[in-house]
Amino acid sequence: MMNASTLFINERLQKRAAQGLLRKLPLQQCLTDFCSNDYLGFSRSESLKTKIFKAQQIHQGMSLGATGSRLLTGNSRFAERLEADLAADHQVEAALLFNSGYTANLALFSCLPQKGDTVIIDELIHSSVIDGCRLSFSNRIKFKHNDLQSLEEKIKRAKGSCYVAVESVYSMDGDLSPLLAIAALCKTYGALLIVDEAHAFGVFGRGLVHFSNLTRNVFAVVITFGKALGAHGAAVLGSQALRSYLVNFARPFIYSTAMPFSNLLQLQISFRFLQDNAQLQQELQRKIFLFQQCMSPNPVIETLQSPIQAIILSGNEKVKAVSRELADEGLAVYPILSPTVPKGMERLRICLHIFNTDQEIEKLSSTLLKAINTHE
Repeated sequence: MMNASTLFINERLQKRAAQGLLRKLPLQQCLTDFCSNDYLGFSRSESLKTKIFKAQQIHQGMSLGATGSRLLTGNSRFAERLEADLAADHQVEAALLFNSGYTANLALFSCLPQKGDTVIIDELIHSSVIDGCRLSFSNRIKFKHNDLQSLEEKIKRAKGSCYVAVESVYSMDGDLSPLLAIAALCKTYGALLIVDEAHAFGVFGRGLVHFSNLTRNVFAVVITFGKALGAHGAAVLGSQALRSYLVNFARPFIYSTAMPFSNLLQLQISFRFLQDNAQLQQELQRKIFLFQQCMSPNPVIETLQSPIQAIILSGNEKVKAVSRELADEGLAVYPILSPTVPKGMERLRICLHIFNTDQEIEKLSSTLLKAINTHE
């Protein structure tokens, strides 16, 4: 006989399967990549691979594993130099490395706000921020996406210390946060602004906080290395006091095995490669504009454009059908289904990269427009 837990698991899985929402782990297919977060192509860069290989030959004596947390055996001068380099480049006092962006947000938001404090989050903020807030026992309030009036109303209601959390580039819609206006609101009401730059770091230089000259107006910034840097890990940027606080109170940091040296070395080389190849960002902007031109004869021209292009196709079955037709033409574009996004806001999440040729982008656009018309 099955026990209660097994019955519960099976019932939940069967229900999800009946709804057509059962998640499975996909295997890599030989399709043209329009879905990964490898915006600058670092994960496949032969030039970068060569640099990393040469650096590995210099450090052949380094151990394979970290063997413990940073507070035990996992710390090194190399890790601290990397953190110092990141901090100096972003013009902040300090940086602290984490194993992933999820872990960084979980750590920051679980230990920083206290019971009785308030965290005001954009309604489209990443789940890692929400999960961190849940662990903190603080008051969590959502404001309407990129809506300054809604944010101000929520700040006025805040109790205790008030933190405002936003993404500079939102991962599902690809739109940009009005950081200047949000920072001004936070300054007016004494709220502390925290910005997740996961999809902006590297794509827009050091990120939109630095681009907007807001470094002194932001309490903490989270950058991740799994997108534009093509690597793995993350860092929280801020004051030296914040770094020390996280080392002492952030449980995901304290109780996690540190990054191995091989990962730290890749991050160092990739970070320098990013600094030395600013032209890649201009090339990515050109690719984005080409896609918009192909999709519309009169695209909206903005100063900055995100490589994430959301094509809203209401209904899970419709968006899955269009995704399959694109795959049949050798194009990898994955559907984003409800409940991951709100019902009626299902979409194709297209990610553009510098390695996508102009011909591939033109093929994507024409195939996509044809498929959309077929399913109208």
